[in-house]
Amino acid sequence: MYRLPLLFLTLLCTCVLAESSAQTTPKALIGAWESSFLLPDGGRGKLSMTIADDYMSMVAYRPKTGEFLSTLGGRYRADTRTFSVTLDYDSSDSTQVGGVLAIPYTLTGRILMFNGDKVWTRVDDGKKPGALAGAWQIVGRKRDGVMQDMSGRLDGSRKTIKILSGKRFQWIAFDVDSRRMIATGGGTYTTNKDGLYREKIEFFSKDPEKVGRMLSFDYSLRDGDWVHRGQSTTGKPVHEVWRKR
Repeated sequence: MYRLPLLFLTLLCTCVLAESSAQTTPKALIGAWESSFLLPDGGRGKLSMTIADDYMSMVAYRPKTGEFLSTLGGRYRADTRTFSVTLDYDSSDSTQVGGVLAIPYTLTGRILMFNGDKVWTRVDDGKKPGALAGAWQIVGRKRDGVMQDMSGRLDGSRKTIKILSGKRFQWIAFDVDSRRMIATGGGTYTTNKDGLYREKIEFFSKDPEKVGRMLSFDYSLRDGDWVHRGQSTTGKPVHEVWRKR
């Protein structure tokens, strides 16, 4: 398992069990970013980071095969010099969950640099072309014909969230109390004016054989909630409700 903080910074930053001193959230950081790193076999791994609303998630995977390597994420804040993340999950080192990564950064045009040496390139600005950009949490799922109300989990330990920029998405299921990342998947997405939402899977921790698939769903916004309907990667019907965090 790859230690993401090492890939994130090139040099390991300090992780402390305390609140960050950063006070603001620059909109300039919102969107999707990508970087790369050298794999032991000489290939290149891909790093993808999505920042939306007050949340960020980063994932490492092999772009050629879609093999999932690691992910971390949580609530973030930033001032003009320091980016900090209070970790909700870290698949490569669960002992870091609850701690804060505090990282110096600079932003110049489409280039984001952490710790003076790890370079990220902007993929999109978190707005166009997607219509669902933001940080969402599942609050309803239909099973056996009955819609289950999951809104009581909004402040609970077990969560399933979905982070979308203008082009990219990642969903993550995790449990904060047990410090466990349960599953994750993601890739690129598109929406259109007729209510069609399409995903292309680039990584999937539970089933890498699903990588490369295109999935189509119907979507609508109802009182601010995202209603999501279609079929899963296994062909089973999906009817979910997501709410902005």
